[in-house]
Amino acid sequence: MTRKYFGTDGIRGTVGQAPITPDFVLRLAHAVGRVLKRTESRPVVLIGKDTRISGYMLESALESGFNSAGVDVVLLGPLPTPGVAYLTRTQRASLGVVISASHNPFADNGIKFFSAQGAKLDDDWELSVEAALEEAPVWIDSANLGKTRRLDDAAGRYIEFCKSTFANDLTLKGMKIVVDAAHGAAYHIAPQVFHELGADVTCIGCSPDGLNINHEVGATHPESLIKAVKAYGAHYGIALDGDADRLQLVDAEGRLFNGDEVLYLMVDERLARGEAVPGAVGTLMTNMAVEVALKQKGVEFVRAKVGDRYVLEELEKRGWLLGGEGSGHLLALDKHSTGDGLISALQVLQACVRSGKTIAELLGDVVLFPQTLLNVRISAGLDWQSNAKLKVETVAVESELGDTGRVLIRASGTEPLLRVMVEARDADQALACAERIASTIKA
Repeated sequence: MTRKYFGTDGIRGTVGQAPITPDFVLRLAHAVGRVLKRTESRPVVLIGKDTRISGYMLESALESGFNSAGVDVVLLGPLPTPGVAYLTRTQRASLGVVISASHNPFADNGIKFFSAQGAKLDDDWELSVEAALEEAPVWIDSANLGKTRRLDDAAGRYIEFCKSTFANDLTLKGMKIVVDAAHGAAYHIAPQVFHELGADVTCIGCSPDGLNINHEVGATHPESLIKAVKAYGAHYGIALDGDADRLQLVDAEGRLFNGDEVLYLMVDERLARGEAVPGAVGTLMTNMAVEVALKQKGVEFVRAKVGDRYVLEELEKRGWLLGGEGSGHLLALDKHSTGDGLISALQVLQACVRSGKTIAELLGDVVLFPQTLLNVRISAGLDWQSNAKLKVETVAVESELGDTGRVLIRASGTEPLLRVMVEARDADQALACAERIASTIKA
């Protein structure tokens, strides 16, 4: 079945337009509550949110919808997405709910869910919720309505959890860090985590007003962090996105490190401590240099479809622990059940402290391959995969690149576009090969 409402990361859209309206969100919570009650007599749901002004409205709608189905609600207030996942697990709740549109501007919002184990739910669960949405609501009588309470120390509990993932025998004393929380869910949490581990912390993007989340700050706008790191003479800058599950890092020189490089560092740090790392999972977009570097260390590398949920699926299938995307979604399943920007940052800083080296020094053996990405507009519904000329040109380019590059052609999920990506050790070669393939598509 095709999902009507759920995308790759919950339900998301512009506030005030379907489906992000209070009436739909109330119906959604009621439907989810009815699905939960098929296996539990008195489910308990945790609700966290980021700092968007629309969060108040959607929180109220969710609360009413769950209560009307006989589900108890615990409100967490502003809390990073991975914080909600953590508390769902430790509070033995039935479900965790996050009100957030992640890195999107404030006018958008969304709803995503975590299982009782703090993991993202599968397609079958989402389809069962969509089926319940098509049914008429069944309002619970007054005596059996759900109740709501607030967990006042949610932020403090999550801060302590983040700190517990950093080695007890190490400290960040002497390290100057700029923290950019994107005016989002970690604005009151991220600075405390690094400060309590000993760092000298300067904050930007930590003053939310409901309208400024992700606006020219955060992981999607790292130029603000680069300027701040240089201005304050900091050793490192750490940028999160609106719900703090994504990470970007900057060093004192203003060099930006993406998720591909951070994944390599997380693997290398464990190898340096003598831990076995049988393999790691990236995506179709992961830079080939990381794959080459990991294989040189004897670590198998597998590519999943783009999207952290697909990385997680691949890790669980293989029993591995480490994976991630270039966008900064990183997974360390021995630390947390979901991607966590703060915990990923702590793993990198731990590697720096333990080794006495900078991030750049730790990445000395990894030089990212230049990538060229071209978007080519096509006719809607075009069967591009059967195009004989495109196949011939693609094979010719792959033959030319050999084991020093690769080609990836994929259709956009939202527009009539083909995305042509060519990676090679030489930037000019990558561009020329991508243009050859793109011209074949246009022809």
